[in-house]
Amino acid sequence: MEVIKLSFPLNIDRIKIPPLAMALGYFDGVHLGHQKVILEAKKQAEDKGLRSAVMTFDPHPSVVLGKGQKHVHYITPTAEKEKVIEDLGIDFLFILHFTAEFANLLPQEFIDQYVIGLNVKHVVAGFDFSYGRMGKGTMETIPFHSREQFLFTVIPKLTIDDEKVSSTRIRQYIKDGKTDRLPELLGRYYSTSGMVVHGDKRGRTIGFPTANCDIRDEFILPPIGVYAVRMKVDGTWYQGVCNLGYKPTFNKEANKTSVEVHLFNFDQDIYGEKVIVEWHLYLRKEQKFSGIEELISQIEKDKQNAIKYFEKFDKISANP
Repeated sequence: MEVIKLSFPLNIDRIKIPPLAMALGYFDGVHLGHQKVILEAKKQAEDKGLRSAVMTFDPHPSVVLGKGQKHVHYITPTAEKEKVIEDLGIDFLFILHFTAEFANLLPQEFIDQYVIGLNVKHVVAGFDFSYGRMGKGTMETIPFHSREQFLFTVIPKLTIDDEKVSSTRIRQYIKDGKTDRLPELLGRYYSTSGMVVHGDKRGRTIGFPTANCDIRDEFILPPIGVYAVRMKVDGTWYQGVCNLGYKPTFNKEANKTSVEVHLFNFDQDIYGEKVIVEWHLYLRKEQKFSGIEELISQIEKDKQNAIKYFEKFDKISANP
């Protein structure tokens, strides 16, 4: 997949772009609803002899449009979004730098420059996609704005349990700790990435060495607590248990959350390694223990509960 970064005014020559079928949207999470849009663009490309493309925006429009959000946490920050879209088999990803000047384009100007101007022959978008100044352009106005230069497909609302599959719903599930329910909306487990950094190394002294994961701060994190997780290290997935929180048994004045992952059957030095933490099941809330022995006993219980969970998970994965 070729990633092309765009800005306003358009900084690319149309002649260099092959005829495209393009999916339009912000696509935070690249959830099952988004995937329907993107895969329809891929299908249209295959059917019509075009190349497939996705256009997304960075940063989130709310950061630019003065809605009080200077820093937004994402389900899929741009780098993660790239990986998921590439896995869907798309040829081109356009990442358009969202600015106040760009947001001020009239709907016709957006279509002329960023759709017709990119040699797009078929547009695919969700029923609620809007474009141009104040979102005045919609999938109802796109026939007029197309100037008969491209065809288009509108993807209807996707619902699960009588509720729309949306980034808002997924964000709420993450914030509520319902990580085990996210695959039904995302089509995969929620994951965050970061780097293993040096911690206080206390875990190894009590028989439970942990990887202290410095998760990039663009990600939404689930609530404080203990989770069954998987972690990808150097291309391999390992099962484990994670304490997300403040380690209150040891840190009386901690004010920064830590992501401490104890991996089962694992003994490697991975300091400085980039890792992916995949959040599976909320096990319990974080708590302060009266002493080390009580803490060790609870960690062992957490480990056994996570092992039981993954035994079921492995069976389901082997027999989907």
